[in-house]
Amino acid sequence: MEIQKCTTLEEARKKIDEVDEEIIKLIAKRNDYIKQIAHFKTSVDEVKEEERINDVISRARQQAIDLGLSPNLINDLYVRMIDAMVESEIAEFNNAKSF
Repeated sequence: MEIQKCTTLEEARKKIDEVDEEIIKLIAKRNDYIKQIAHFKTSVDEVKEEERINDVISRARQQAIDLGLSPNLINDLYVRMIDAMVESEIAEFNNAKSF
């Protein structure tokens, strides 16, 4: 991961804004894959697969540790993101099954 050395506050803020834009794009991309996954599942219980959710969070926590980030911060972000995406996946699942 390459980080550019900033020489002004404005430059650093601009870089943060750029990173934020990329984060949001990646979350949107993740959500699009979540919606696709809903079409492969056969029940809402499959959507709420706790083992998979725990595995995803565990891997995210480990990656945070490896990168020197707070694993608790990443844990909290992932729990919120996954909760919202599970709701999205359930809606997509129900919509797909109604056709």
